[in-house]
Amino acid sequence: MGVPRAIEALSERAASVRDALQKSQMITDGMVAILGSFDHRLSALETAMRPTQIRTHSIRKAHENIDKTLKAADVILAQFDLTRKAEAKILRGPHEDLESYLEAINQLRTTVRFFSSNKNYKSSDGVLNHASNLLIKAMHKLEDEFRQLLVNYSKPVEPDRLFDCLPNSLRPSSTPSGHKNDSSGKSQSNHNNKQLQAAVYKPLTLIPPRVLPLLHDLAQQMVLAGSPQELLRAYRDTRASALEQSLRKLGVERLSKEDVQKMQWEVLEAKIGNWIHFMRIASLKQVKLLFSGERKICDQIFEGVDSLRDQCFAEVTANSVSVLLSFGDAIAKSKRSPEKLFVLLDMYEIMRELQSEV
Repeated sequence: MGVPRAIEALSERAASVRDALQKSQMITDGMVAILGSFDHRLSALETAMRPTQIRTHSIRKAHENIDKTLKAADVILAQFDLTRKAEAKILRGPHEDLESYLEAINQLRTTVRFFSSNKNYKSSDGVLNHASNLLIKAMHKLEDEFRQLLVNYSKPVEPDRLFDCLPNSLRPSSTPSGHKNDSSGKSQSNHNNKQLQAAVYKPLTLIPPRVLPLLHDLAQQMVLAGSPQELLRAYRDTRASALEQSLRKLGVERLSKEDVQKMQWEVLEAKIGNWIHFMRIASLKQVKLLFSGERKICDQIFEGVDSLRDQCFAEVTANSVSVLLSFGDAIAKSKRSPEKLFVLLDMYEIMRELQSEV
């Protein structure tokens, strides 16, 4: 009896599991059907929303483009505003406020660079031309200011100022003792050379120190603007003239071979004696002071522009050196005579010293 009961119970359990599986299948099928309908609805909803999504994306892109355009417009308007302010300073000129004027020039250069690299902006050509023309006008005014400032402070140096720079032991005596070719003259010359080596000179101020930085800034701007030759010409003409006038005040004159040949020997001998005396005892030292002063201001004004600095100094001093050597040159080229021999040797010695020093 036990076995049949166990089989019956097992059959009931199997029937129960089968019923449960059938119910589970029905639930699964129902869920699949529900999910399927959701999928269909989502797809329909997505299709319905796509135009809205496209419109939203377009609006966002348009907003970004407007934002970029406004920012670009701000940059352009800022350039216009800065150019307008720079123009006002340029039209006023550099005399009142040089620092502000130089800032205006730099701003114009920035404007030119900006519109040169953004040629696609509407009316950029017009702004570019206007800024470029303003720059040309500004540089002409700058050159005028440089020349005028240099002229105002380039006065010939009075001999008294040069004497004041010499140590007492080297100041000129009233008697020209150097023209006699005797042992006392040579002894005096050697004594003077020793004094010269130990002497302390006062510095010679050719241009006030407060003016030199202004001239330096103006020179730098002219070089940046591509006008080095205009700068060289303005500097050379002004400083060369002042140096030559200073030498004339010291009694340095240009003499030709013809001038020398017209003179009586007695007159010429006296002139040679005076020339030797003043060149050895006084003028040579003063000339050196003038030339070293020129070198100093040239170095300060053209600091950072080495090629121009050396060229300017050479061109400023060339004619003055020629004038200094002209008397000796004229004597050497004039008619030979035995009495000239000793004075010529003395002059040669002076000229050799002059060339090496100056």
